[in-house]
Amino acid sequence: MTYCVGLMIDRGLVFMSDTRTNAGIDSISTFRKMHVWEEPGERVIVLMSAGNLATTQAVVSLLDERTKAAGDRTATLLETPSMYQTARMVGNTVKEVIASSSPAGQKADSYFNASFVMGGQIRGSEPRLFMIYPEGNFIESTEDTPFFQIGETKYGKPIIVRTYDRAMSFAETVKLLMVSFDSTLKSNLSVGLPLDLLFYERDSFRVGVRKRIGGDDPYYRAVSDGWSNALKSAFKSLPDYSE
Repeated sequence: MTYCVGLMIDRGLVFMSDTRTNAGIDSISTFRKMHVWEEPGERVIVLMSAGNLATTQAVVSLLDERTKAAGDRTATLLETPSMYQTARMVGNTVKEVIASSSPAGQKADSYFNASFVMGGQIRGSEPRLFMIYPEGNFIESTEDTPFFQIGETKYGKPIIVRTYDRAMSFAETVKLLMVSFDSTLKSNLSVGLPLDLLFYERDSFRVGVRKRIGGDDPYYRAVSDGWSNALKSAFKSLPDYSE
């Protein structure tokens, strides 16, 4: 399983993903689920993945390989004219990989399915954030939907819904995501450390903060312990039930 979040704030885009992949309780591995393509001064594109590992790796490998193919420069992530066209390219690549992997062709419930969160900015346009489905279609973040989650979403969503503010600073957003991921980690063993964090600042056209966060990270430990203690205090402060 997986948990990834892409979130839009006034200052830019913040991404966080876990790294655990499992094929049963006795087969647990660590794989990067956040991938970045950067052309400093021109564009930054971030792609996070959830679903079948072979499918997600094939999609990322195809996208990456095509940016380096000297003889095929008509369609690459580093040359798309807009983030919308970039989302279309990723969607088409997802359809291509799933269709070629499934003997019966692409199906909505295919074992080979995968979903993606993609965001970034290309010079001349605003930062944009998309969710791309296994069928290859996609939706874009709006004022009403300022963040996207993929994978094991239910445990970490309530804190984001209750606390998110578009005017949040990067530091506040990291704190919010840390709580969201900590809640998910404690509820589902198929999501695990380390976590990958990336901040893209609006109109910078370069990757800002990029960090891998392990279980021994002092800030993660402070947030995890502090959130647990705060919940216990809040629970005790509520009135007891009386008949």
